[in-house]
Amino acid sequence: MAQNIPELYGSLVFNDKIMRNKLPKDMYKALRKTIQNGTHLELDVANSVAVAMKEWAIENGATHYTHWFQPMTDFTAEKHDSFISPTNDGQVIMDFSGKELVKGEPDASSFPSGGLRATFEARGYTAWDPTSPAFIKDGTLYIPTAFCSYSGEALDKKTPLLRSMDTLNKEAVRILNLIGNNEVRHVSTTVGPEQEYFLVDKKLYEQRKDLIFCGRTLIGAPAPKGQEMEDHYFGTLKPRVTAYMHDLDEALWKLGIPAKTKHNEVAPAQHELAPVFDTTNVAVDHNYLTMEIMKKVADKHGMVCLLNEKPFEGINGSGKHNNWSMITDTGINLLDPGKTPAENTQFLVFLVAVIKAVDEYADLLRISVASPGNDHRLGANEAPPAIVSIFLGDELTEVLDSIENDTFFNSHGAVQMDIGARVLPHFVKDNTDRNRTSPFAFTGNKFEFRMLGSSASVANPNIILNTAVAEALRQFSEQLEKVSAENLEQSIHNLLRENIIAHKRVIFNGNGYTDEWVEEAEKRGLFNLKSTPDALPAMISEKNEALLIGHKIFTKGELHSRYEIKLENYVKTLHIESNTLAEMIQKDLIPSVTAYMEQIARTASLKKSVVPDISVAGETELLTTLTTLSEAMAKSLKTLKEDTAKASACDNLQESANMYQSVVLADMETLRKSADAAEALIPEALLPYPTYGKLLFSI
Repeated sequence: MAQNIPELYGSLVFNDKIMRNKLPKDMYKALRKTIQNGTHLELDVANSVAVAMKEWAIENGATHYTHWFQPMTDFTAEKHDSFISPTNDGQVIMDFSGKELVKGEPDASSFPSGGLRATFEARGYTAWDPTSPAFIKDGTLYIPTAFCSYSGEALDKKTPLLRSMDTLNKEAVRILNLIGNNEVRHVSTTVGPEQEYFLVDKKLYEQRKDLIFCGRTLIGAPAPKGQEMEDHYFGTLKPRVTAYMHDLDEALWKLGIPAKTKHNEVAPAQHELAPVFDTTNVAVDHNYLTMEIMKKVADKHGMVCLLNEKPFEGINGSGKHNNWSMITDTGINLLDPGKTPAENTQFLVFLVAVIKAVDEYADLLRISVASPGNDHRLGANEAPPAIVSIFLGDELTEVLDSIENDTFFNSHGAVQMDIGARVLPHFVKDNTDRNRTSPFAFTGNKFEFRMLGSSASVANPNIILNTAVAEALRQFSEQLEKVSAENLEQSIHNLLRENIIAHKRVIFNGNGYTDEWVEEAEKRGLFNLKSTPDALPAMISEKNEALLIGHKIFTKGELHSRYEIKLENYVKTLHIESNTLAEMIQKDLIPSVTAYMEQIARTASLKKSVVPDISVAGETELLTTLTTLSEAMAKSLKTLKEDTAKASACDNLQESANMYQSVVLADMETLRKSADAAEALIPEALLPYPTYGKLLFSI
């Protein structure tokens, strides 16, 4: 690397160190107060910050600035303006004001709004998020911002995320004060999102219409070797991959993104990057940046980074594990079991609040990770099932059982201790096995939400998780505020016991892949929302509206708009996939099958002309098979086109999504079977696209 790592790290970030050096002391203190307490930013402070930010950016080669935001798409958005300002003498100065820092005006009508904005209602605003530091990329100063419409509706993912963080902070501090912890003034949620991805050769990628248009392969016979030898996971990195990861680390570290771990994943050509945890909104910004930079660095190395949840049939897809916890401003992880009775009580209250939240709002958590790509991954023996459950491990489950039954807990360290609100035995982190089949697993001092797909925004699940836990804590506080100080300890014990009994159905430490668990989950009354169209109606149920509107995460219009956008995205995605598959079959594969059949027929005819009595049974059998497959493809193609047209013509978005899911996807699968069978018989030289073998083993 060009510099040593401490010098390199954060060198393109307008971080606290830079602010302290560049800003007058009073302005620095005012900005820190805004960041820490969420107070209003005065214009004089904004002007001072803008000058310092501009000077620092220009020193580091920036000529432009942009308000960088997260519209309701799968991508970020940006509009670049230069720092230049013309003067009367025909020259320019480099200028940047506080007003330009805190507010921008992108077009709000050209982004998804779910009906919140009409086409002619174009005005929108971006507003600086001072809690997420600005950074320089490609000669531009990037300013993380929220995005709203002219009339104030949130049109992005950052705004509701910040609202959910504020809500959880308020309710967490409230309950902590009630149970005797009066030192805490602020609670932040933290996230460390692990990112899985595939790398394929760019030249091969460019020959696959399905990868270009859909991000995943729609046809493809399996390679002779897949992941069955289990030799890729944590295997030696190949030179091209090593060079890529080296450059990726350097690019991320410059932007202050704490990329920590890198390794080969289970499937061939699959890899993973994991960062150190950070405050949730910063972690979300960093993950967006990570996905963008992964693609750019791959391109420089002659590769393409695939972030679709299921790029290849028959091997593992890619997820994104959301490691979530809560940290106080006094440095305490609220999900870290303590050593004293007070710490134990605190831990149990927050643990049980999470259990309650996940049980009561499992449908919303499922919706938060719902996407067309993730539907192919969840429950496919490579990712958690679509049923939301919690893994606690044996020892912590025994602790909760002891509270429920008012019995002593005999720890695995052979120390018998009283339970309830009095004392919880201290046990070290990772005292229990991991469960990769669990959607929501406790891993020592945090919960790992493992259902996210690799291309997903980390904002969506954390909005729901923060808000659902805040609601559980709110209910706990209301209950405890009614009791006297002398009865507090027993009341906390009773509260924990009541909620363990009420919500223990969501705790499952076994194998989530089995049919037995599906049956057991149904008996327990747990949701099994297998597809995005199955899940989405619950988004606007009365219960879920009450949660999200009641805590002011969304207005009713904002919530319903997101339901509409998710439905529309599903319909459009499946429509593009159907059209792409139809084109590949009709224009590429069937002509290749026909060409091969003509070649076989000529070979058979030539053999007969040389040796009239020679058998051509092999050629005849192959011709018969290819003819049957070609006819099957033609028939399935006709059905797919007809059903796609019907699904597209539905006036109701939910009905359209349902038809794409239940009919069009089934048509695509039927067509794929014939196509893959035909592909397996055709020489690679006659195939119009590279095979799985080439794609997965060419790096």
